[in-house]
Amino acid sequence: MSDPRLPGEGADRALDLDPGDWGEFAALGHRALNDMVDFLRTVRDRAVWVDAPADVRRQFDADLPVAGRPFAEVLSDFDRLVKPYATGNIHPAFMGWVHGAGTPVGMIAEMLAAGLNANCGGRNHIGLEVERQVTRWMQRALQFPDTASGVFVTGTSMANFVALLVARNHALGDDVRRKGLIGGPQLVGYASKAAHGCIAQAMQLAGLGSDHLRLIACGADGAMQLADLKARVEADRRSGLKPFLVVGTAGSVDIGAIDPLAEIAAFCAQEDLWFHVDGAFGALLAFSTTMRPLIAGIERADSIAFDFHKWAHVPYDAGFVLVRDGAAQRRTFASANGYLTRSDVGLAAGETWPCDLGPDLSRGFRALKTWFTLRVFGTEQLGKCMAQTCELAKYLESRLQADPAFILSAPVALNIVCFSVNGANADARNRRIVEQLHVSGRAAPSITLLDGKAVIRCAIVNHRTTRATIDRFLADLKDVAGRQSS
Repeated sequence: MSDPRLPGEGADRALDLDPGDWGEFAALGHRALNDMVDFLRTVRDRAVWVDAPADVRRQFDADLPVAGRPFAEVLSDFDRLVKPYATGNIHPAFMGWVHGAGTPVGMIAEMLAAGLNANCGGRNHIGLEVERQVTRWMQRALQFPDTASGVFVTGTSMANFVALLVARNHALGDDVRRKGLIGGPQLVGYASKAAHGCIAQAMQLAGLGSDHLRLIACGADGAMQLADLKARVEADRRSGLKPFLVVGTAGSVDIGAIDPLAEIAAFCAQEDLWFHVDGAFGALLAFSTTMRPLIAGIERADSIAFDFHKWAHVPYDAGFVLVRDGAAQRRTFASANGYLTRSDVGLAAGETWPCDLGPDLSRGFRALKTWFTLRVFGTEQLGKCMAQTCELAKYLESRLQADPAFILSAPVALNIVCFSVNGANADARNRRIVEQLHVSGRAAPSITLLDGKAVIRCAIVNHRTTRATIDRFLADLKDVAGRQSS
């Protein structure tokens, strides 16, 4: 007997957004997928970056569509207007910023997640189990207890903010969610001068003010100086302020320095301070058997923020925050709203949902592409790729040291090499070199400021980068630099 709730054969079709011809749609979809596979396969044959010309940019001034266009035409527009002008971080000569390169596996996983279209903010469905498994994997990788909790967010900037809010509530008590900061003690946080700017922003967003983030001096290696940290905490306590948080960095944004995490952990335990680690890319050194000792002490943190979309090459975006005290994270974010009522069975079942661990209720299925990446490649291969980029950084360092035309600007700790042309007007010349390399499409380093001076920065993250890539980059670099001096 047919189901009376379903339209019968030949019944008028309700208005919907499905294809009118599934076969034609499938053919177009397969063609688009094949085109993207070819795009990745041939990435080495193209320029790193191409600036979109004015006539292409003008196409994006078009009015909001009222009537639709055929799917095939919009796919053609994507191929013509979008695909040729992307960021370029999939290319092996993209070395300007710490951007992951993605993988074909991750691309397919992202497509599958889009097909399921799961809202992973809550409810009782398998997407949450995938996220919980990734959380358990990271508990083990970073040696956190089973009582720790974690949640996917957009990136480490948001992950740092989430961790800071948990630390704030831990310091002031759960009533701060209702009563706010009025009348409470002034909280003070600490991070190195090399810390990412999102730490100061998190202090601002949390209502604590970036004036109350103390930036601690760094040594010649770019790592936080513990003696200065101790002195600043002691001085703030004498002034009647309340130190509450120390942020250690595992892989600084400019030069890849790692703070003395074990020593900071011991100090925080002694002084009853929340120890958070901004491990945007460095935390994933936990996957490398050879480089894991560089982040010793991270397992003693109260919280860790990192990105799967950097050194693990999960497609953007896939940030994550792991909190040692899972109950503290739940107390910071969980809400007893009627529409979030839980049941014993059905779609509303479950005790802890991701929306209880962070600010987002509507959330994409970021865990699936991460789950695919970890299962297909395993931590061993991912860790070896990380070690490979650090070896390439040392190779680039050695080549630059042997060339009197260039001078190193900072020690090479991990995978980041900062250097400058030698001679007069170095700042301006460095900037022009980087600009000309970008425009030529041959390579994409970046400029950063060290001690107020503009230097060239190569962050080698891409799993596709090889020694041959570095050799070609050096040849292009010398060519552009030589043209400037001639």
